[in-house]
Amino acid sequence: MSDTTVQPTTSESITKPFRWSNLILWIFVIGLLGFLGWGLVQTNKTRPEAGQMAPDFNVQFLDGYQWEGRQTASLDDFKGKIVVLNFWASWCVECRVEADAFEASWQKYRDRGVVFLGVAHVDVEPKSIEYLKEFNISYPNALDYGDRISSDYEITGVPETFIIDPSGQVHYVQIGPIQSATLNGTIEQLLAKGG
Repeated sequence: MSDTTVQPTTSESITKPFRWSNLILWIFVIGLLGFLGWGLVQTNKTRPEAGQMAPDFNVQFLDGYQWEGRQTASLDDFKGKIVVLNFWASWCVECRVEADAFEASWQKYRDRGVVFLGVAHVDVEPKSIEYLKEFNISYPNALDYGDRISSDYEITGVPETFIIDPSGQVHYVQIGPIQSATLNGTIEQLLAKGG
């Protein structure tokens, strides 16, 4: 007869091995909940429409571009002026369709209280500058670092244009390329109102 005794087990003597799969599962669950929460916040944001205040922003102009001798500006700096805010990208085919119209309108209205501002969306600086040189764009342009401006304006792609009146309200929104007649007609309408 062997003398083996069975030791009673206690909760202290049982240790469970660390499981990486549990940690990974919890990280996934927390990440998913965070993503869903962020998505709910984003769905409450809406594109600024005509009659609504345009979201403010701060930009640092691309090298070689300035506004009144400054390298940076905010929408608030343009109060009292008509602002043509155009979202574009060097890789965007439709942006090339409207590039000449924007430059021509800028030349026509720049001395009449109208500010043109181009915002390069999901682009890199060398490509953006190359695009601006190709179309001889002389009005101020900036990169949208971190897509903050694009997010605030809830753009769905490029090109998109927001024409903002002197009080800071959105007057007109164009999704897709804008025609010269529409661009100039909208500016003339605002100027006639005393813009």
